[in-house]
Amino acid sequence: MLFWILVAAMTAAVAALLLYPLLRGAKALDDGREGEVAVYRDQLRELDRDLSGGLITADEADYARAEIGRRLIAVSAAGPAAAPKAARHHRFSEAFILLLLPLTGLCLYVAMGRPGLPSQPLQARLENPGNDMAILVSKAERHLAQNPEDGKGWDVLAPIYFNAMRIDDAEKAYRNAIRLLGPSAIRLDGLAETLMAGSNGAITADARQALEQSLALEPDNPRAKFYVALSMEQAGQTGEARAAFEAIAKESPADAPWLPMVNDHIAKNGGTPDVAAVGKAPGGPTAEDVAAAQTMNAGDQQQMIRGMVESLDAKLKADPNNFEGWVRLVRSYAVLNDKDHAAEALKRGLAAFPADGDQGKQLLALGRELGVAAEGVTE
Repeated sequence: MLFWILVAAMTAAVAALLLYPLLRGAKALDDGREGEVAVYRDQLRELDRDLSGGLITADEADYARAEIGRRLIAVSAAGPAAAPKAARHHRFSEAFILLLLPLTGLCLYVAMGRPGLPSQPLQARLENPGNDMAILVSKAERHLAQNPEDGKGWDVLAPIYFNAMRIDDAEKAYRNAIRLLGPSAIRLDGLAETLMAGSNGAITADARQALEQSLALEPDNPRAKFYVALSMEQAGQTGEARAAFEAIAKESPADAPWLPMVNDHIAKNGGTPDVAAVGKAPGGPTAEDVAAAQTMNAGDQQQMIRGMVESLDAKLKADPNNFEGWVRLVRSYAVLNDKDHAAEALKRGLAAFPADGDQGKQLLALGRELGVAAEGVTE
C-alpha cells in the first residue's frame, strides 16, 4: 500500500511541475495587459499635468489624449476576447498531463513492472546471494579476512581467482591452500598454471617444481606430464620434449581430448603425429584406415590424414549440428599446422554454436588453447 501511495505522490508532483508553465503563461498574459492599461492611464494623468503647467497647448493636449485614448480602448477591448483563446490553446496539453500521462505510466508498470516483488536490501542480498558470483566471492573474502587459516576457503577461491585472471590473488590462494591443507595434484597443477599465466605462458622454475611435485603424488597425471614436456620444448630440449610428448600419446586413450594437442607438439619437435588421433569424429578414420596408415611413410601418412580431415570438413558442411565434430576439425587442422583452415573451421563452428552459449564458449577456449582466432567473433 505504501508503494502505491508513493507512486501517486510522485505522479502528482510530476504533473504539477509540467502544468505550472502552462498556467503561469496564461496568468502572465493577463498581468501584461493590466500593466499596459496602467501605463496609458498614467500617460493621461501626466498629460493633464503638462497642460495645467502650460508645457503644451490645448490643441496638442487634445491630439495626444485622443491617441492615448485610442490605444487604451484597443488594449481593453482585446483582453476579454484573447483570454479564452489562450485557455483553449493549452486545454489538450493540460488534459494529457492530468489524465493520459499517469494512465500511460500505470499501464507500462503493470505490463513490465513487478509490483509483487519484495524489496531486498543489501544485507539481505549478502546473506542470500543465490548465484551472484561477485557477492559469493565478496562473502568468502570477508570470511577469510577474519579467518585467514581456513584452508578450505582458500581452496575454493583459488580457481575462481584464476578464471577471473586475478593472478596474484590466485597464487596467494593456492599457496595458502597448499600450506594449510597439504599438497595435492589438483592444487599443485593449479599453482603451476597460475605461475605460467603470470609469466605469459613460460614455465618458470617455480612452476616446474610444482609440476614435478604433482607427478610425485600422481605419476599418471597427464596434465602435469604435458606441462613438463612443454617446459623441455621451451628450454630448447627438442629430443627430450619429443620423447616426453610421444610417451604421453602412447599412454593416452585413443579418444583422449588432449591427444590432438600432444600430436601437434610431437610434430613441432620433429616427430610424426599419431594418425589415430587425428579426425576422430563421425567421418574419421576406421580401424582399417589406422592399420593401413601404420605401413605408410611419413609423407603418405600426412596425405592420408589430410584426406580424412577434409572428409570430416565436408560432412560438417552438410550437417553442422555436431559439436564434437567441430572440436575435432579445429584440432585436426591445428595438428596439421594449417592455422588458416583451423580459424575458418572455428568460425563456422561458432556459427552453428554461438559464442554466448556453453558450447560456443568451449570452442572459443579451444581456439585460445591452440592459438587459433576466429576473426570478428567475441564472447
